[in-house]
Amino acid sequence: MNSQPYSVIIIDDHPLIAEAYKTAFSFVAKKNPSLIFNIEVAEDCDTANEIIEEYNTNNKKLDIVFLDIKLPPSKDGKILSGEDLGIKIKTLLPKTKIVVSTTLNDNYRVHSIFKSINPDGFLIKNDITPKELIETINTIISDPPYYSKTVTKLLRKQISNNFLLDDIDRKILYELSIGTKMKELPEMIPLSLAGIEKRKRHLKQIFNITASDDKELLYLAKEKGFI
Repeated sequence: MNSQPYSVIIIDDHPLIAEAYKTAFSFVAKKNPSLIFNIEVAEDCDTANEIIEEYNTNNKKLDIVFLDIKLPPSKDGKILSGEDLGIKIKTLLPKTKIVVSTTLNDNYRVHSIFKSINPDGFLIKNDITPKELIETINTIISDPPYYSKTVTKLLRKQISNNFLLDDIDRKILYELSIGTKMKELPEMIPLSLAGIEKRKRHLKQIFNITASDDKELLYLAKEKGFI
């Protein structure tokens, strides 16, 4: 029987969770001797980005990525979360199957991730069991997609499209959250100050905020996993 090697990256900043994924892959390989998984683990955005760049530069095939969304941003602030890594993988390595795994279970955030990444698998970490991880891997290999039960429930709910935030919205929120002043933002974002202020007003409308300062906006954006 011919063996099928699969290249896998696990991107998660929790070593125990990464180990659980590796254990699941080992179990699947034991049950299917023709499957071989070559696994790399990245615990932060910078390491993951380097590995993705290496696959792209060397035209290497990347088969499966398990991707945590809530990761600390890269040191240069260009990659704000796992979502940005997912978008990059989709752009550079479009044949790669992405399984998003996150603690976030907010309607709007989940819908936003579907819009930006359209993952082949989507797991809410509270749903995860060893059995479900094995089922996820088998489904991703044979007949994706695979969505955990909470994701399936969220997808059934009606969600307003105007809640979707693009990368500029998220960059504005991120910069404000680390203390960047409004007048400094045009140096980092390709918009005029007036354009950025208009975006911020729209963000406050989306989050239904009337306060003049940004405290509540940043609190809600963080709570919903946008920063």
